[in-house]
Amino acid sequence: MEIAELNSLQSTVLWAAFAVSLAFGFIAQRTHFCTMGAISDIVNMGSWVRMRMWGMAVGVAMLGFHVMAWLGWIDPSKNIYASGRIIWLSALTGGALFGFGMVLASGCGSKTLVRIGGGSLKSLVVFFVMGFAAFATMRGFVAVARVNTVDQVAFDMAGGSSIPVALSALLGADPQIVSLAMALVLGLGLLVWSLLSAEFRTFDNLLAGLGIGLVIVAMWWVSGRLGFVAEHPETLEAVYLSTNSGRMEALTFTAPMAYTLDWLIYFSDASKVLTLGVVSVFGVIGGAWIQSVLDRSFRWEGFRGTQDTALHLVGAVCMGVGGVTAMGCTVGQGLSGLSTLGLTSVVAVAGIVAGALGGFRFQLWLLERE
Repeated sequence: MEIAELNSLQSTVLWAAFAVSLAFGFIAQRTHFCTMGAISDIVNMGSWVRMRMWGMAVGVAMLGFHVMAWLGWIDPSKNIYASGRIIWLSALTGGALFGFGMVLASGCGSKTLVRIGGGSLKSLVVFFVMGFAAFATMRGFVAVARVNTVDQVAFDMAGGSSIPVALSALLGADPQIVSLAMALVLGLGLLVWSLLSAEFRTFDNLLAGLGIGLVIVAMWWVSGRLGFVAEHPETLEAVYLSTNSGRMEALTFTAPMAYTLDWLIYFSDASKVLTLGVVSVFGVIGGAWIQSVLDRSFRWEGFRGTQDTALHLVGAVCMGVGGVTAMGCTVGQGLSGLSTLGLTSVVAVAGIVAGALGGFRFQLWLLERE
């Protein structure tokens, strides 16, 4: 492959990633897909409808990821979540911090971008603060504290963090067969569980579950197959084009917010190039904006007062720090990570749910004080 061909392919990968994230924003805006909202509905109303959306999306993403791996389209061991070092305390602590923050900030990272597309100025503020906090946690003063504390508590797993791979080692079975079997059982199980509810079976709910799940699968394909070059013409090494990690990536939004701010601030620096993460941020905002214009729901929204502003700022910081510490958000670890059946993702999601429940209790305490 020549350099010109490589550059052309890179552009194709970026446009494909933008189109996929555009679909995510459009669907999320139309269907009100939201992890925090799903947990809130259960806690406050006893409704599991939006959680079934989320469950179906995870099931579809899980099936798609492992079927592509079975077909040889992608290498599951090269995904961003496949590290053999299980930083379980970072995943748990960061997840809890992220979950608490998303309650205070009225939604997770993806919901923040969707709300921006719908005209929320306070979500725009959350975006900037969250991106700054994420950058500080990746490379700034918070990063030093993270690396020297919670990241130190870990253990190693041979063959990476994949639960099926670890299970196959114990059973002495073929990892590919165990991975596919586990994905089929869990993925189909989540689909069946979602569809068992008659209340869930509406067009928008099915669009959310199937559509968001397929978006995650599509991004794995864009990153892991379309963007994979077996031999770079200059380095002669295998490379995944336009990824910040150098590995196969799907949708996630905490670190990409930081990379987006970095790209915007240093736009004239030729070394700052567009990546899948950066274009996905713009894509989600664009998709949500298109849908909000089509259904005439677009409206400008600001903070209600000082307390509302303070809570959103604190929530944004918690999400930025927590999302990087946990190596992902409700979409990054929750959808993309769980689709790989990674152990760290399971721990991170447990932390996010626990943190969100703590956030709801905190909000209730604030209301009782008024």
